[in-house]
Amino acid sequence: MRVMAIDYGDARTGVAVSDAAGTLTGYTTVIPSRVPERAAEELARIARERQAEELVMGFPRNMDGTEGPRAELYRSFAALVEEKAGMPVRLWDERRTTIEAHQILHAAGKREKAHKKNVDAVAASLILEGYLAFRARNP
Repeated sequence: MRVMAIDYGDARTGVAVSDAAGTLTGYTTVIPSRVPERAAEELARIARERQAEELVMGFPRNMDGTEGPRAELYRSFAALVEEKAGMPVRLWDERRTTIEAHQILHAAGKREKAHKKNVDAVAASLILEGYLAFRARNP
């Protein structure tokens, strides 16, 4: 089962899509858009094009597990994506994914300036990897 992960952001939204077996991260991209409607339409297009069967979106939580200050904004965007894509969006804890994405890019020798272009796709990959690992443990 192909899964698509979404790292929603104000200016850019990262996307990662698994392989057909739903075990590895494959395709990644970044959608540059400050307009939620356009970002949701592009996500729906990618989901159809990449034949995603399940959508999972990073959801902001505080370190203590409570919902972060942007939780309602993310819920609204997930509902918009559901409407455009015609399938439910599962909200997934995204704590520390952006921090880890920056660390991965830094370790790969990328300059800080270059992180902005890639960090959202890397964060989406981390969301996807976490979700796929969860599915593997809980069939």
